[in-house]
Amino acid sequence: MAFGRREVEEIVTEETKVWVCESEDCNGWMRDNFKNSESEIPTCPLCHSGMTQSTKVLAVINNYSQNQKM
Repeated sequence: MAFGRREVEEIVTEETKVWVCESEDCNGWMRDNFKNSESEIPTCPLCHSGMTQSTKVLAVINNYSQNQKM
């Protein structure tokens, strides 16, 4: 019997724009919609190297603080 068993909620994923650290020694990356500025190319928050744009399949997360800036 499984009294404590709950249904597992399905995680919705989608292809997401991300910024990936250019440094070989660093695994840092961030979602495009979580960077500080729209026009600026971000620097890695871990090692301060440059970053390049890429894509990853990630769980959907909404950044509601972006809507408040406008």
